[in-house]
Amino acid sequence: MTLTLTVSDEVRALAPGFTHIAVTAHGLVNGPSSDAGSALLDDAARRLAVRLDGRAPHEDPHMAAWREVYTAFGAKPSRTRNSAEALAKRALSGAGLPRINLLVDLYNAISVAHLIPVGGEDLDRIQGGMRLIRATGDEPFVTVADGAETVEHPDAGEVVWCDDAGVTCRRWNWRQGPRTRLTEETVSALFLLESMAPMPVADVERAAAELAELLEKCSPGARIEVHPASGG
Repeated sequence: MTLTLTVSDEVRALAPGFTHIAVTAHGLVNGPSSDAGSALLDDAARRLAVRLDGRAPHEDPHMAAWREVYTAFGAKPSRTRNSAEALAKRALSGAGLPRINLLVDLYNAISVAHLIPVGGEDLDRIQGGMRLIRATGDEPFVTVADGAETVEHPDAGEVVWCDDAGVTCRRWNWRQGPRTRLTEETVSALFLLESMAPMPVADVERAAAELAELLEKCSPGARIEVHPASGG
């Protein structure tokens, strides 16, 4: 079955400069974080420092554009940062980037090096197609709080990714739910690279190509496809 990704008209109107590229992969081999993955994350932090050249992440034009869109749908971008800005801030703080598992480490490295929000979803856990919408506020978001599963709901008007079972990621790319996250058992995955103008689409395409190359190296024989960029 081919996964469909759709962006609602309401989101297109909110962010006409939005572009996303999907990378799908089948036959992956995941596992614990490795020395090679750690080296990629360390190198990504170095590349980020060169890119920013002394600026804070939110001063980068691409991150500033994301902040404007977050504000437009009612989020407070200094409190709920997009995933790329949050990782970049951590990379530059001295705390170091988290080590989660091999696949997550790979896409986090791409996110930090290119300053692009990147998400990873387990294709076998997605129900139906993926949709980027402005929430009504009734959609379920299953998460974990204090060690127990709990159901939250997005704010009305909040931009969320969802599938037929509910929200998979709140506030566009702020917080992913545990249901579809990549685990060490994941063998098929969707990676989503998201950008806003003024970032050139060619920059996102280069990041997607680099991610595909890393996936091929860590999972020889995997079937990896980089899908064409799609506008907001």
